[in-house]
Amino acid sequence: MQFDIDEAQCKKAKFPHEIFLINLVAIHILWFVAALGIVKTLPYPLLATPLMSASILGYILWRANKSKNEDDWFVQCHWQIAAQRSKVFMGILALLITVSALGWIGYTYLGMMKVAVLAFIGGVGMLPTMVSVLALIIMESDAMHQGAQGKLGKSILEKYPAPAHIKILDED
Repeated sequence: MQFDIDEAQCKKAKFPHEIFLINLVAIHILWFVAALGIVKTLPYPLLATPLMSASILGYILWRANKSKNEDDWFVQCHWQIAAQRSKVFMGILALLITVSALGWIGYTYLGMMKVAVLAFIGGVGMLPTMVSVLALIIMESDAMHQGAQGKLGKSILEKYPAPAHIKILDED
């Protein structure tokens, strides 16, 4: 649905999606790939990836909670969308960490071959993570565009109905 939202509110509604996209694209793709390239000579930049990502995800969750009391309805809804997707992403990262830990246990204590462990981690851990990052980039890009246009999806409207004073421009 499209609502009659002023330009300042639309700009504020885009912000949570921009932050989340920075995390996905800049940290989890660009920074991570660059850090992998130098990991043999300098391993510390690779360790910065989870620290920066956790900081950004934590900020999104904190700010979404704060938004419930401080922001206008439309901006609040977009913070909640970003927070929901951040929780999904944290679940995907938890799956990757669990699979990696199981692979390490299998290699260290159960005598699994290195190739089998790498195939397990790649297929069960990395592949879902990469697909999820791609899907979240697409979803967040669309949400950012919707925020700029004064739009919200039906699922978020069920959780956070529009106040009576907000004018609906288009029902689609």
